[in-house]
Amino acid sequence: MKESRNVESFSLDHTTVKAPYVRLAGKKSGPKGDIVTKFDVRFTQPNLEFLPTGGIHTLEHLMAEYIRDEMDGVIDLSPMGCRTGFYLTVFGDRSEQDVAARLSRVLAKVAAWDDAEAVPGVDPVMCGNWKDHDLAAAKYWANRWVEGIAKKGWQA
Repeated sequence: MKESRNVESFSLDHTTVKAPYVRLAGKKSGPKGDIVTKFDVRFTQPNLEFLPTGGIHTLEHLMAEYIRDEMDGVIDLSPMGCRTGFYLTVFGDRSEQDVAARLSRVLAKVAAWDDAEAVPGVDPVMCGNWKDHDLAAAKYWANRWVEGIAKKGWQA
């Protein structure tokens, strides 16, 4: 019998999911009727691979900056502690396919990032661990995610 948990992801069978993907992880309605939707944006197959800390950190900086150009109502983009992906939280009711298409555009920009161009927020004033970044890893994982999502037919 499956044990009930307070944390949604603890109820997810991580052995059956197929990364990369975008999965609706939850939807809540606030006291004034606002809808807040949370998505599981998975990059790697759980328990088989994980993103290196420098790579996930650089992905976070670039994705957090550029997802707001692609999508209104972004509340937060946070890396998962297991380092297999991110949580994206937004205002409104959005589909997995819409989010995947928008993230594909963002991650295509990350994959094509000019190595000579500075990553936003990578200095000791704006970042609490500014020395732990890896642009090459971020570009690799961004490209891999875009290619995987395109195979699923979710790319815009």
